[in-house]
Amino acid sequence: MTFNSTFSTAHAAGDSGTPGGAGRELVVDVGPIAHGGHFVARHEGRVIFVRHALPGEKVRIRLTDSGDSSRFWRADVVEVLEASPDRVPHFWQPADSLSAWRRGGPPVGGAELGHISLERQRGLKAEVLAEQLKRLAGLDLATEVEAVGHDDDGGLGWRTRASFAVTSKGRLGMHAHRSDVVIPVRDMPLAHPGINELRLWDLDLTGIARVEVAVPANGSRPLVLLAPAEGTSPKRLHGILSRMPQDISVASFDPGTGQVLQLRGRTWVQESAAGHEYRVTGEGFWQIHKDAPETLVNAVTGYLAGGGYLLPGATVADLYAGAGLFTAPLADAVGVTGSVLSVEGAPGTSRDARKNLHGEPHVEIVQGRVERVLHQRARSFDSLVLDPPRAGAGKAVVRQLIETNPRAIAYVSCDPASFARDLGYFHHGGWRLEALRAFDLYPHTHHLETVGLLVPDA
Repeated sequence: MTFNSTFSTAHAAGDSGTPGGAGRELVVDVGPIAHGGHFVARHEGRVIFVRHALPGEKVRIRLTDSGDSSRFWRADVVEVLEASPDRVPHFWQPADSLSAWRRGGPPVGGAELGHISLERQRGLKAEVLAEQLKRLAGLDLATEVEAVGHDDDGGLGWRTRASFAVTSKGRLGMHAHRSDVVIPVRDMPLAHPGINELRLWDLDLTGIARVEVAVPANGSRPLVLLAPAEGTSPKRLHGILSRMPQDISVASFDPGTGQVLQLRGRTWVQESAAGHEYRVTGEGFWQIHKDAPETLVNAVTGYLAGGGYLLPGATVADLYAGAGLFTAPLADAVGVTGSVLSVEGAPGTSRDARKNLHGEPHVEIVQGRVERVLHQRARSFDSLVLDPPRAGAGKAVVRQLIETNPRAIAYVSCDPASFARDLGYFHHGGWRLEALRAFDLYPHTHHLETVGLLVPDA
């Protein structure tokens, strides 16, 4: 049976009975992709952000977030009535909305584009990037989203880091999208094989609230971080430890403070990139795609060195520097006659950067907020590397960067919206986007990474 998208269908079990009640099912025609992994549909004039769809499809959806006073609703696809030719079988059943809702519950988050061919995924991400650049920065620019690695792996096995919740029965799980619901899992196809080989889903993790796993792509020793639930005894914690593989490091950690306590082995992992070794402690930031560090270092140094902005003797800065992924190759490029200022806000990650760059006297490591450090150390730079968190740099930091009079800035971003917004700030400050590359570092998710080269618009 087919329904017109302007009419409601039968309510699902558990519906509140109100016109906008979560659980209600509708049939809609799917429009374009929107930032965040949703697709736009409309019902009686109201926008609905639909996950697990494709443009041009007719689908049955289940409302997951709705209300008569809401400006928009959210929904999952539960049945495909007219499929796009780009739709493929989902590679992971717990994340497949169609099969998950047939079993009576929502899918796990984190693989929301797994029902789309990889080529089409990249095309959709390029559309999102172009739309954000147009809307927030006033730029008409079409950019290809480049594949990283080889498509013969199906876009799987790339995550060297994974975060898990724990079910009420003590089993490893993941959250449904925008939900407190934890769904048990027994594999993670996006994860590096080393994460799956740990088989943490076989353990009784009662007493643990969260589990973080890091398996370096270079084959060095993995690290498992356990966040104990309130009231978990040391005896219980060590009981779990005794059942974990002996050749891995295990530590407990407090997600609120970031404090990491050794249980066995090391509290850090050893990463490799661009000819350098990096120590990364606990939850310290590191690019999660196995090929991301090399890819991004090559893009950044290629832009700066290729444009003549990164020469021996130059003065450069690496802002939001993390453990020093970009700092080390910048130090190589400018040599001992140059200087590198590396700024990172997280104390633990900044300590890692000090250890990683301890043999480089021309590198200064400073822990603190970027805007505060720039204010305290007013100076000029030949070039800058900017790799802020997902929220972006923001207007105040952009203004400070312009005031340091660099010849060029390499901006690394994991969010097209904040990136485009900041480009607008740079544009108003007399700068332009000289070049841009986009990388598919997160296959089967809506995320992408961009590297832009900005220069004064002289």
